[in-house]
Amino acid sequence: MRLLSVVGARPQFVKLGPVAKAAALVDVEHVIVHTGQHYDSLLSDVFFRDLDIPAPDEHLGVGSASHGVQTGAIMAALDSVLPRQQPDWVLVYGDTNSTLAAALSTVKLNLPLAHLEAGLRSFNRRMPEEHNRVLSDHAADLLLAPSEMALEHLRTEGLGDRSVLVGDVMTDALFQVKSRVEGKAPAIIQELRLGAKDFYLATVHRAENTNDPKRLGLVIDALAGLDKPVVLLAHPRVVAKAHEYGICLNRQTLIQHPPLAYPDLIAAVMASAGVVTDSGGLQKEAFLLRVPCTTMRSETEWAETLELGWNVLANTCDEIRAAVTRPEPLPTTATPYGDGHAADRAVDTLLGWTV
Repeated sequence: MRLLSVVGARPQFVKLGPVAKAAALVDVEHVIVHTGQHYDSLLSDVFFRDLDIPAPDEHLGVGSASHGVQTGAIMAALDSVLPRQQPDWVLVYGDTNSTLAAALSTVKLNLPLAHLEAGLRSFNRRMPEEHNRVLSDHAADLLLAPSEMALEHLRTEGLGDRSVLVGDVMTDALFQVKSRVEGKAPAIIQELRLGAKDFYLATVHRAENTNDPKRLGLVIDALAGLDKPVVLLAHPRVVAKAHEYGICLNRQTLIQHPPLAYPDLIAAVMASAGVVTDSGGLQKEAFLLRVPCTTMRSETEWAETLELGWNVLANTCDEIRAAVTRPEPLPTTATPYGDGHAADRAVDTLLGWTV
């Protein structure tokens, strides 16, 4: 079997790692296409190195742009790549513009399409990510669901006959990396002279939190007024927006810091007192590491983290501060995202599925 993976952003590189390993174990020919949606080395190249992923076979180099321009550029580039590679399956990952563009290109070229992390729903149609995941699910020939809840969403939308529960591949990656970094002091603690469990880790990147100066100002005010130091892993786009709006990212308890390589990120989360984020992936990673999370959104596609008490949604300054400083959640042994072998099941399913 010739499998072609299309990836372009940080969460997709993390998911690609276990899939690349699983494909190699059963001698699947695996072609990797990097769209270039994330092109900064800390958000792209470093993940291939740290997760032992083979270098991309194709790099489209689309870079940053508006949703329409970026999606169109990826589609245009794939129009020559996909016929040349002639894959048996095109595999797309998650909810980015790279996923939607690859899904549309694949079906237009009459090639089999599988969507990994299918069935996630925030039910907020204002989110670009929601458009991407819903459209990709309905275009795909095979839907690989990460959880029972995601599988139920697919069944509700009439897609049950092409859906399979495999588990969450990011869980696979996290477990693999956790075993490497466990017991080691994170570099960020030494660099910033912080104490273990005496700081919070924060990320902000979604359009609803960054495109409006008042909203970004509120988020930064909330983080800067917490009871412990807050290390803000600032995406280049957030840095640019803050500069444009005249918002300082280094004040009071807030410490601006560049994004971390994935192993360093996992080590930092494990050492933190809590995570504050609007990232889908980091919510889930915090839960898997049993670190309290506060999500600065009005909804989440990882609803299991809310139900189990390890994640709280918060939007106002007071809500964010109250959520971050809440008592530690009750312990749980629940495993809604699988046992760390989702990639093996995904590859086995692709090998046995007939379109």
